[in-house]
Amino acid sequence: MIFDAITWNVDPEIFSIGQLSIRWYGLMFASAFLSGYIVFTRFLATDRLTSEMLDQLLIYIAVGTVLGARLGHCFFYEPDYFLKNPLEILKIWKGGLASHGAAIGILLSLWLYIRKHKLSFLWLIDRIVIVVALGGAFIRLGNLFNSEIYGRPTSLPWGFEFVRDRLYDSNTGALLPTVARHPTQLYEAFSYILIFVVLFLFYRKRHMKVRDGYLFGVFMILLFSARFFIEFVKNDQVAFESGMQLNMGQLLSLPFILAGVVMILWTQKRPRYFSQEPIPKAPKKGRKAS
Repeated sequence: MIFDAITWNVDPEIFSIGQLSIRWYGLMFASAFLSGYIVFTRFLATDRLTSEMLDQLLIYIAVGTVLGARLGHCFFYEPDYFLKNPLEILKIWKGGLASHGAAIGILLSLWLYIRKHKLSFLWLIDRIVIVVALGGAFIRLGNLFNSEIYGRPTSLPWGFEFVRDRLYDSNTGALLPTVARHPTQLYEAFSYILIFVVLFLFYRKRHMKVRDGYLFGVFMILLFSARFFIEFVKNDQVAFESGMQLNMGQLLSLPFILAGVVMILWTQKRPRYFSQEPIPKAPKKGRKAS
């Protein structure tokens, strides 16, 4: 079947009971944390983390993600408005979350967590980034259900016509016709799922052969490189990005990519292994290893 575009007209609200409404975005956000928790407890947990510590870790990351994403959007993209209207920062239900702010929020929350539990930051972050990549895919699917953060017009057959976010003619007030646009939410979601698979398989097969911080560096390079290139076909989020050679999302991605490269190079000089488990001793001559 040949088609020109995919018409996307999904109601962002699943159902409502009185003033309470359940939305797809909230469901995807909750799924991000639930899936991460399941993967972590079943495949990544070690005897260093008790069930109580894992529950606390989930809370730390959830709070860090939401606060970081909200403050990141407010001060990276619209600082003038939110500095003049600080109470608007609290109105998170109106939308406005930034993934770069979420990344900073997660790092700060993990720093507080490891200080409390006396853990190695790099040892923990190497595991956390695996499930963060998976969670990011769910959140971008939430953006798709909200018909937001989409891309520029395209003639490609998988372009989406976002019916619920149609523009109005400023002169007549009439609705303008929709045009097919890049579904950048799906581009990012698929990229993040692929990054999750790569990191997870790498961890399961080679975690004894790399040092603490290595996987963290790989994560930052892969995720923010994907974000950097997808931004070329994504709509500007705020007006001041118009005409910029690189938009704000790309400018914010570059330091993370550079930090990932630095982290990988730095880990090559560290003597401690990623797993922080003792290196097995070589068998003595004349004796067979059991």
